[in-house]
Amino acid sequence: MLLKIYGKGRPFRLFVAGLHGQEWRDTSDVLLNIERPSSGTLAILPVVSRGDYISTLDGDYYKDMGKLIIDVVKAYRPDIYVELHSYSSDNFHKLVSSTRIHEKGVPGFSVLENNVLMGSVSPHIRRDHFPVEALCLTFEVERSNQSSKEFAAKMLQVVKECRSRDGFIEYMMERYPNVAKKAIEDYKKFYGS
Repeated sequence: MLLKIYGKGRPFRLFVAGLHGQEWRDTSDVLLNIERPSSGTLAILPVVSRGDYISTLDGDYYKDMGKLIIDVVKAYRPDIYVELHSYSSDNFHKLVSSTRIHEKGVPGFSVLENNVLMGSVSPHIRRDHFPVEALCLTFEVERSNQSSKEFAAKMLQVVKECRSRDGFIEYMMERYPNVAKKAIEDYKKFYGS
């Protein structure tokens, strides 16, 4: 396990990448280039697995391949949790589709800049391991798209300085109000208030 921890105290932020398959090739270096936060703690787990592809939406993912993530979450109780994934451009429409809730059981992602997608993390980790007030995000970068990686890196810089879920919501409402409103609406529909 390569868990890097920068800073100390709360809030505690945990960023993970390389969750399955070959994703680490497009995501791990993004995490490894993040600098320490100005306050609180940032823990980085740049590679969870270089092995098979098992979806985080699969109930067994966090019991097997992703157990390492659960161990870190239990040990540190992060206030802010971010998963960085990558996707093939062929899957873009499946990931953002309004029918994704019926097909995969989760809302479609919101589109930010440079084909970076944003949504919540799998309900298998969100519901079982985080309190309601925690900020839990997934960013998806488009595979082999440098500008997508660069924009995701900028978003992670923003999140690493946030002190709470509300701080991130404020940032999003200022910069991306339509995306923020959709994300909040999706979250409330899916998880309740």
